[in-house]
Amino acid sequence: MSVSTMVEVDSSHPNGSDIASLSPLIQLQFVSTTVLQQALDLVENILTSDDQLTAQSKFLPGSTIGKHLRHARDHFILLIECVSGPAPHIFSYDTRSRNTPMENNLSEAREALKQAISRVEEVVPMVNLDLPLTLNAVTPFMQTFETTFGRELWFAGLHAVHHWSMVRVIAGELDIKLNDDFGFAPSTLVYKGSEALLGKAKI
Repeated sequence: MSVSTMVEVDSSHPNGSDIASLSPLIQLQFVSTTVLQQALDLVENILTSDDQLTAQSKFLPGSTIGKHLRHARDHFILLIECVSGPAPHIFSYDTRSRNTPMENNLSEAREALKQAISRVEEVVPMVNLDLPLTLNAVTPFMQTFETTFGRELWFAGLHAVHHWSMVRVIAGELDIKLNDDFGFAPSTLVYKGSEALLGKAKI
């Protein structure tokens, strides 16, 4: 694998108490892996049947827990795969695969999320935060934006949290209790003085 613009950084897993002292790149890696780990914990320790992945929401038409997990994971993978190849780095979040096995099978979901975490840990420390990317998007009009790896990694994390909040709604419909920090933005957790990992890492 060829990873572009390699830089030497410490890729160890930080605790919430010392994350503020690390580089912005590793801080973003920490957020990304923490958010993905929340989803992995959901499918490993909270959900108990495949049916819970595919149950249709009454309040969010067309939504299932499995669809939200797959959709958010895809954003990380598309970004990571983009920067793993040679320049120019051009990608689109709209080229996602739908109806994949992780949407309806807990074992597949576990493996897909574990793979995403591993790829983030493998690739992120080797990419420059300011690496230029070109993003193509359907808005529904075709748009092209110049952006950076750091900005898109930040977006992927917050985008996932947004979808975890919808997972929380569906879980509530199914009488499934989630951790208090699941589906809440880091800024909200910090404001509330939460002891969750993403609430303790204050600058």
